[in-house]
This record gives sequence, C-alpha cells and structure tokens, in this order.
Amino acid sequence: MRLTRRGRVVLVVAVALLSLGGFWLGTRAAGHAEVRVVVAGQAGLPWVEVHQGDTLWEIADALSAGDDPGALVEEIKRLNGLPDSLIRPGARIYVPKDTAALR
Repeated sequence: MRLTRRGRVVLVVAVALLSLGGFWLGTRAAGHAEVRVVVAGQAGLPWVEVHQGDTLWEIADALSAGDDPGALVEEIKRLNGLPDSLIRPGARIYVPKDTAALR
C-alpha cells in the first residue's frame, strides 16, 4: 500500500494523538488507584470499626467525652494516614490510647 505525503502526515498525527490519549488515560487511572498509607506505630492502639452512616467527627465526639472533638479528629487522621475526613463502612480506624472514653 502506498501513501501520499499527506496520508503519511495524517497517519503519524493519528498515531501520536492515540499515544498521547493512552498516556493521559494511564495517568488518570493511576491517580484514582487506591493508595493505602501504612503508618508506623499503630501496633497496640485501640481501634474502632466504622459502620454505615458513621462520620469521623461523630466517632471523635463519642471518644472525647465532652472535650473538643476537633483536635481528636486531626489526631485520628494523622494516626491513620487519612488525607481527609472521609471514612468507609467496615474500615478499622485507630484511635489514640489516651482518649477519654477508653480510660
């Protein structure tokens, strides 16, 4: 099969666009992959299992027993390597040993 110069240019541009599209889709998929952060020092810490409808704020409020739950939310996020306050049912959330409800 013989291609004209214009046909070769069109073919090269099409292959380049398909390749760039594939690379772009690959980076998008890698960005959405689940990354599990393992934080050292969780051994021996008490944990709470997340149930449907639970929020990190509600868990911290129940554990703080009247103290400010905001500081406990931040500590729980740090202990578990959470980038935000989103938690999923069935997840195991580690909590600090010195929380008021665990004393």
